[in-house]
Amino acid sequence: MTRHVAAESRSPVPPSPEVLDEVFDLLESLWHRERDSRRPDSFAEPLDGLVLTVLSQNTNDVNRDRAFRALKRRFPAWQAVADAPMEEVADAIRPAGIANNKTRSILAILRIVHQDFGAYSLRELAAWNPDRARTYLEELPGVGPKTAACVLLFDLGMAAFPADTHVSRLCRRLGWVPEKMPPGEIQTVMEQVLPQDRYMGAHLNLIEHGRHVCRARAPLCGTCIVKVHCAFGRKLA
Repeated sequence: MTRHVAAESRSPVPPSPEVLDEVFDLLESLWHRERDSRRPDSFAEPLDGLVLTVLSQNTNDVNRDRAFRALKRRFPAWQAVADAPMEEVADAIRPAGIANNKTRSILAILRIVHQDFGAYSLRELAAWNPDRARTYLEELPGVGPKTAACVLLFDLGMAAFPADTHVSRLCRRLGWVPEKMPPGEIQTVMEQVLPQDRYMGAHLNLIEHGRHVCRARAPLCGTCIVKVHCAFGRKLA
């Protein structure tokens, strides 16, 4: 019993480059998201991507997309959103949940962006240093590390590794980070150990694996292609 407890209490260590390559090569062989060059949910206007990602917080993609489409139908331009009563904006995005909180964040973001750039646009960030762009985004109301990283990666074409619910769960279960490490810190760890040219594909492959195999409830460990590398899976063996 003592030996078992001691083994379980050892702190996880970041994966070696060799382990990373093997795990992500296996995931790529299954999900093919590195080979697929499409950038999901990307927008020519990064402000659209930012609002979409704010809407995604604490909900699923279906509800996020319903809310974003409803918002754009009701208010085709960001100026119209900024000028609208808060209650009308909240009503439009209600499918995404916690509508009042998200509305406050969106309206505050629009006000700050217009004040800083003279337009409802974040396209200027594409010419910024990536660290400066990340800092700017993370300082906006309602924007944390994951939301900022999504905008950087998908809408600005900058290197970032968002750690959403699925990514965070897999990194913890694989034993790469401590069980209680927050997503923002997981993101930092992965950005330090993973080559930048794999960020997008690896991120998307982890999401696919989290949705279909390494589910939050009833994970399919018996058929998991990376089980040999997974601390969680080995416990169940």
